[in-house]
Amino acid sequence: MALFDKILIANRGEIALRVISTCRKLGIKTVAVYSEADTNSLHVREADEAYYIGPSPAIESYLSVKNIMEAIHQTGAQAVHPGYGFLSENAEFCRKLEKEGVTFIGPPPEAIHKLGDKIESKILARKAGVNTVPGTTEAVDDPAKAKKIAKKIGYPVMIKAAAGGGGKGMRVARNEKQLIEGMKLASSEAGSSFGDSRVFIEKFFDNPRHIEIQVLADKHGNTIHLGERECSIQRRHQKVIEEAPAPGMDEATREEICAAAVRAAKAVDYEGAGTIEFIADASEGLRADRIFFMEMNTRLQVEHPVTEEITGVDLVEWQLLAAAGEPIPLK
Repeated sequence: MALFDKILIANRGEIALRVISTCRKLGIKTVAVYSEADTNSLHVREADEAYYIGPSPAIESYLSVKNIMEAIHQTGAQAVHPGYGFLSENAEFCRKLEKEGVTFIGPPPEAIHKLGDKIESKILARKAGVNTVPGTTEAVDDPAKAKKIAKKIGYPVMIKAAAGGGGKGMRVARNEKQLIEGMKLASSEAGSSFGDSRVFIEKFFDNPRHIEIQVLADKHGNTIHLGERECSIQRRHQKVIEEAPAPGMDEATREEICAAAVRAAKAVDYEGAGTIEFIADASEGLRADRIFFMEMNTRLQVEHPVTEEITGVDLVEWQLLAAAGEPIPLK
């Protein structure tokens, strides 16, 4: 018996095709949505049904909650897989689905809301006993206060947007002049990109490594990790190469950072697939006490196939299991 009879994929391109592939394997019918620009796209042809949701600009199609909800009503889809990007981390969209009795294939809206704010997520991680990057746990907008904080942390520091991601709203400061200028630029970029101009300050590491842990959780209290991926090779804060396992990480360090990721997920009663990102001060190699929580992505990552390759696990299938109320296969 299928977990769901029919799901709608609120996305396009590669991730839509990825979800269609697993649904086909499980006997679940799929609904593709498409904008005018994607009329002849492969995901439209591969799905069992396709529904037009608006003009080419994403704000009028893939980001239109109204148009996506109309597609759900017209096609009778029981669940929605958001993929990544677009509405995948939109708590309000998740709440609308709940009100309509439609399953969101992802975490609860409260978890999305809490973890979507980098300041809030940092506070939660600390409460769960997870090492966090030295810095503030509140927004900073006063230059005098910022100078005191930066002096206490020690330069260089990173000014970061409280909301959003993708490398936007981030500036490195190595002195007071760069700090004040960076706060203005980061706040302005954050406001225009995410509608939220709040910024905070953290320690910046000159020799960092970026480690992320894949976690999965179900409605039965099971929360597990599937190891780490390393994405230290980046350009403009955007990942270029992702590999697993992380080179040079010993088993004791691996166990400690993965256990920390599980604690962080449990702290918000997480469900489904998620990725917890850590940054390491690697000036003395990879040491557990120098690896710090940065944020959690409450969705499937673009890089999820790396974990699938090393574990043999179909993460989309396990997402569907968790969303349908089934236990994930591992404890």
